[in-house]
Amino acid sequence: MSFLEITDLSARIRGSDHRLLRGVSLTVEAGQVRGLVGESGAGKSMIGKAILGILPRAVEITGGSIILNGTDLLTLPAPERRRLIGASTALIPQDPLTALNPSRRIGPQITDRLVDILGWTRANADARSKELLDEVQIADPTRVLRAYPHELSGGMRQRILIASAFAAEPKLIIADEPTTALDVTVQKQILKLIAAMQARHGTALLFVTHDLGVVAKVCQQISVLYGGLVVEDTTTDAYFSGPTHAYSRALLAATPKYTDPEASLLPIPEAVIAAVQADVDAHDRRVQ
Repeated sequence: MSFLEITDLSARIRGSDHRLLRGVSLTVEAGQVRGLVGESGAGKSMIGKAILGILPRAVEITGGSIILNGTDLLTLPAPERRRLIGASTALIPQDPLTALNPSRRIGPQITDRLVDILGWTRANADARSKELLDEVQIADPTRVLRAYPHELSGGMRQRILIASAFAAEPKLIIADEPTTALDVTVQKQILKLIAAMQARHGTALLFVTHDLGVVAKVCQQISVLYGGLVVEDTTTDAYFSGPTHAYSRALLAATPKYTDPEASLLPIPEAVIAAVQADVDAHDRRVQ
């Protein structure tokens, strides 16, 4: 059985007909990396937030299931769901400049979850935090653990967020565009680090990104979304060999060619957008 199995997950703005997720189904096997790709607003981050139970109050789930290690999260009372998620999942958030609490030192921001949720002793949690900073290649971890976020670079802060995500050896990590706020050189380092950590720990990874180059480097499976609808679900190798859906092909064609910087950028054709929007509209009619 898959470690994470999402079936027909739907969500909308509360009290309206504005749909955000349209019958999303996907699986993540233990130790597997699945990419969620699509344009901004496609629903990628919404899926991650639905898994973690951190959807905005204005959003409600209207159907489907999220089965994590055999348990449907949507059937659990909120306290039990939080305990299960806290013990088995973690998040690498999008922006390292805002994800850390600016008024607290780095150390407690890593260790509090280990102590408060998982019941570790403070001494064991402190020792684990130093090991993790070594693992993410941060020099002088003792000094860094006593530092405040504003005293560190963006790349160091992102490494700390990665260390924090892996701290309790979760079975699933959701990486929500973790390189977006970083410059290109640091992005490459962080991607390499996430891939190495994932392989070393054997953690399942749901990687949310709009960057197909990232998918090619770190993912084995890929789900392409448009308007909250999965339009293609395939292996990464198959996708880059030749996607089957017209929107997937157009999305791939629109990717800048770094080997040919003089090449013109190709927008997604209006006819393709119209066709995939027709798919979205047809889905909505079926579920009404």
